[in-house]
Amino acid sequence: MKATKAFLALTCFVVVFLLASSSSSDSCDTLVATFSIVAVDMDNGDVGVAVQSKFPNVRPVVPWAEAGVGAVATQSFVNVSYGSKGLTLMRNGATAEEALRILVANDSAREVRQAGIVDMKGNTASWTGKECFDWAGGMTGTTSGGKGQLITGKGFAAQGNILVGKETVEAMARTFETTKGSLADRLVAALLAGGKAGGDRRGEQSAALLVKRAGAGYDGTTDDYIDISVYDHPTPLKELERLYNLHKLFFFRSDPKNLVKIDATLCRELQEILSNKAYKGFTFYTGQVNGQFDQATSKALQDFMGWENYDVRIRQDDMIDKEVLADIRNNYANWKKTKK
Repeated sequence: MKATKAFLALTCFVVVFLLASSSSSDSCDTLVATFSIVAVDMDNGDVGVAVQSKFPNVRPVVPWAEAGVGAVATQSFVNVSYGSKGLTLMRNGATAEEALRILVANDSAREVRQAGIVDMKGNTASWTGKECFDWAGGMTGTTSGGKGQLITGKGFAAQGNILVGKETVEAMARTFETTKGSLADRLVAALLAGGKAGGDRRGEQSAALLVKRAGAGYDGTTDDYIDISVYDHPTPLKELERLYNLHKLFFFRSDPKNLVKIDATLCRELQEILSNKAYKGFTFYTGQVNGQFDQATSKALQDFMGWENYDVRIRQDDMIDKEVLADIRNNYANWKKTKK
């Protein structure tokens, strides 16, 4: 009885949803030759999209994600509304497959569309229209399909159009499944592998990485865990990788495994940097360089880390993050080279 009521509730919602939807023939018909991957981490709830395209500023067009709901990649001759409508359908109880079938069925230009979708239960689906430019197709877990097919699977959906060949999608799928690390690590690795396997026949131009995690935004008030866009670049995949590493340094909180104690030797090194006015045009530490991590040194280090934008890694104890320390040392060494 409960299942029947749930089905009827979803059916009623879909009817209203479809009636309220404008005709897809009036939607954006911009060609976004693209390869992308959408996926979810069933352990921690991360959900996201990684995408590269021979099209400028792909970020506001292709990738869509919502914590606790799912993710959508909409591409080829893009119907941008697949993003918001797909998320709305899943938010109201539709599976990834159900949501994509509804979107495609209600789209008079479905044969030029391509889309991938994932829900929070790990269900995935990918659609490639018959009129998408070769090579075009996708993979959902172990299931693969070409033009005119809606395929389903688990964990991730990888798809692309105007590709050198199916090797691009296969490389994304294989790399995503074999790469260790966070969802974002796996998405980036998969996208880079897709590029190396051939990628877009027309070349590269833009890329994006979008990952949502509940309460994981900069100050904990949003779900915006990662949102990186490469608007226009000769090598957007390499640039995306660089920006992702930069993002991890400045926006991710310290992993307890990466903390090291500030002993006397390290303390002297930091005191020397913090007391060098020529370095930043400001003296953070005015005490003796004696290797004693006292209150004055601690306060100076906290101020310096705030100055250098390591905000989320500032600590109140005698520990420092190895990644932050490496960046401080590298920046200081590079500055000293310019002074020779």
